[in-house]
Amino acid sequence: MTSETITADAAGTWKLGELSVNRIGLGAMRLTGSAAFHLGTPSDRERSIAVLHKAVELGVNHIDTAAFYFSSLRSANELINSALSPYPDDLVIVTKVGPYRNYSGEWGTSARPDDLRGHVEENLRQLGRDHLDVVNLRRMRQDSIAEHFGALAELRDEGLIRHLGISDVEPRHLAEAQAIAPVVCVQNRYGLDLHDPATDELLRICRDQGIAFVPFFAIAGEGGSQGVSGDHDEEVAAIARAHGATPAQVRIAWTLQQGPHVLAIPGTGNPDHLVENVAAGALHLSDDEMARLDALHTKAA
Repeated sequence: MTSETITADAAGTWKLGELSVNRIGLGAMRLTGSAAFHLGTPSDRERSIAVLHKAVELGVNHIDTAAFYFSSLRSANELINSALSPYPDDLVIVTKVGPYRNYSGEWGTSARPDDLRGHVEENLRQLGRDHLDVVNLRRMRQDSIAEHFGALAELRDEGLIRHLGISDVEPRHLAEAQAIAPVVCVQNRYGLDLHDPATDELLRICRDQGIAFVPFFAIAGEGGSQGVSGDHDEEVAAIARAHGATPAQVRIAWTLQQGPHVLAIPGTGNPDHLVENVAAGALHLSDDEMARLDALHTKAA
């Protein structure tokens, strides 16, 4: 499919609170290197900055990032700040807190509720902002998120955060968070070859309540933070050939067609892949193609 002139508004828009975003965004994790959290060879700085410039040029106004997205010599937040500050008025930067990495890159224990202020302030410092548009609480296997989410709600009341979301959760955690403060988005691992009944239920609940559902690893699938393996089911490849598209574009299109409340944040450090990812917002799959892909998704359980 032709991609050069397709912009991010082709997929339509949704709102995070009162903030309108195009449904195709950009995940910033891969800006720091070819694999997430890689502390060997850093990404090429100018190429990563070119990705960010190109994203804005193509109408991407939703960037997902985190202070713990860094590799040797590269920080996703610093790259965003350097490339895009002063920020466009319509740009929505979403970050997340909960996981913790020390400066040598090693993962530490998950944050305590009283650690979250420092994590929010670090994101503010790196991004050069006086408030964060949206902060997701990434659940780190704790049974209840009430205390952690409550700590973020206090920072929201102080004006450091505009809106709150949650990540890696079950339906009960959404209800738990909503009893404390409004939730504008839910981020869970979800994709064509990733099937989890609890996440399917969250997808439905978010649709019914008008909450944005934001899948991560929608292209990478089982590859997760290491990226897509390069292996694609023949069904995906056949549909891609029929549209003159790539398998990754088919995966993004399938994800977006799960509902108008679904936002895609494919990550890349490659300007050409960015153009392809954005163009996927204009790819419409037929009912028959969706049924074939849905069967793959169900089989992945």
